Amino acid sequence: MASRGPYAKGLAKREEILDAALDEFARRGYDRTSMREIARQTGLSQAGLLHYFSTKEELFLAVLRRRDDRATGPGEFSHVHSVSRLLRAVERNSDEPGLVRLFVSMSAESVDSDGVAHEFFVDRYRWLIAEIAGDIRAQQEEGELSRSIDPEDTASILVAVADGLQLQWLLNPDSVDMGARIGKLWSILRESA
Repeated sequence: MASRGPYAKGLAKREEILDAALDEFARRGYDRTSMREIARQTGLSQAGLLHYFSTKEELFLAVLRRRDDRATGPGEFSHVHSVSRLLRAVERNSDEPGLVRLFVSMSAESVDSDGVAHEFFVDRYRWLIAEIAGDIRAQQEEGELSRSIDPEDTASILVAVADGLQLQWLLNPDSVDMGARIGKLWSILRESA
């Protein structure tokens, strides 16, 4: 049975806010996005918006986490990652241009700041590379992958390729098949090792 009442309305409004914030952050970047504009777009006062997200940083982190949650397929747990999950996420990203644009622009902007975005991306990359390296190690232990490749280096390269492909795809979506290209790299790595 579907949820009804104030709780369901609150969840729906929260989703509406996240949609509007995603569009604004993706289009304008973090610094040029205003809470006032997001409130206006969602039919709230600024105080009403602050009821859902007490700061711009909190809203921004919720949008980034939502992006990662959307990259999680059916039956996948958001706190576990693997090579195959990375490959599937890259394939699905072509269906989410706003989220890809947000991720690329925000990760680039976070490099020169000491703020919440910088910390988010540092932690995210550390976690993601460790998870994928763990999966590569497990494949090596099962005899599915040669021990001649370094798990951390390979994980870092795969993540870098995924991010670079997103940028290439944003610049020229008709000529870049992100999923096929990263899949090809993984096949080459598996065969050469």
